[in-house]
Amino acid sequence: MKLGKVIGRVVSTVKHESMESRSLLLVQGLDEHQQASGTPFVAVDLVQSGEGDIIFYEGGKEAGFAMGILTPVDATIIGHVDQIELDGAL
Repeated sequence: MKLGKVIGRVVSTVKHESMESRSLLLVQGLDEHQQASGTPFVAVDLVQSGEGDIIFYEGGKEAGFAMGILTPVDATIIGHVDQIELDGAL
């Protein structure tokens, strides 16, 4: 699992049938200090995330498995982060 932040939405009028009822969100990867890491990417949302949410996601073939069926996705949001504790500090 990797850490990220939702920074926007992606609107698509045509999607693969396995993603028909799913939202597509723009995600910025984060490092352990919650600093931007890498290039933003599109992820399928499974947990009703919104802009500004800190989330965790899976990438690669595991992203497709997270949807319960093998589907052509590169990243899937699978949870919200409530709190981050690093070296005993929040």
